[in-house]
Amino acid sequence: MTIEEDTGRHAAAGTTVTGVANAETLDMLLATRFSCRAFTSQPVLDETIRAILSMAQRTASWCNSQSWHLAITKGAGTERLRTALTNAASQDIVEETDIPFPREYRGVHLSRRRESGFQLYNALDIQRSDIDRKREQAHQNFRFFGAPHVAFIHTDEALGPYGAVDCGAYVSNFLLAATAFDVSTIAQAALAVYPNIVREQLELDSDRTIVCGISFGYADPDHPANSYRTNRAEIDEVVDWIDR
Repeated sequence: MTIEEDTGRHAAAGTTVTGVANAETLDMLLATRFSCRAFTSQPVLDETIRAILSMAQRTASWCNSQSWHLAITKGAGTERLRTALTNAASQDIVEETDIPFPREYRGVHLSRRRESGFQLYNALDIQRSDIDRKREQAHQNFRFFGAPHVAFIHTDEALGPYGAVDCGAYVSNFLLAATAFDVSTIAQAALAVYPNIVREQLELDSDRTIVCGISFGYADPDHPANSYRTNRAEIDEVVDWIDR
């Protein structure tokens, strides 16, 4: 069922015109957002960043604890952090992440992960056997894919998994708010692989858990890395209806 059919059905069932319009707006933002892997160097205006932050700040959280805190770079700050992380990656420095990565991807999760990776490699004409180009593309994470800004999301380690869940909700709303202002984004777990370097560069205390980074700016529309969109599972693949 299309969003037009779905909202039309709700309108017939008594949903207000405003409700239908809101649903259409949210659907548009969700459909428009994508993980940008090539940015122009054009910076985002401070007032636009603040508007995005104001919208994302309305994120729901456990006990309204608002567990997230951000460090956002621009100009020389972005370049300093880009250099530090790129150097660490090129030297194969290994750190223990604050939040453990998945033990493994299996079943449908592995299939979806592989499909996403193949889409990227196909767009960039990277052969599956080309280890060097795969490594170079992976290192683009630490260059923020050329973005002029990166937002690091961190939380109080004492909040544990609940703090991380709050931050995940915040990240999603940040991405959608940015999309509303035509600002492109990519949420990156890869930027959390060097938590000690990040804390040092951003002058964060040792009790701050590094959750992830979000590179953001304006997409390069001509770059092949931005030419494809990932798929989503059908609702009945991810939902079990319990009615008895």
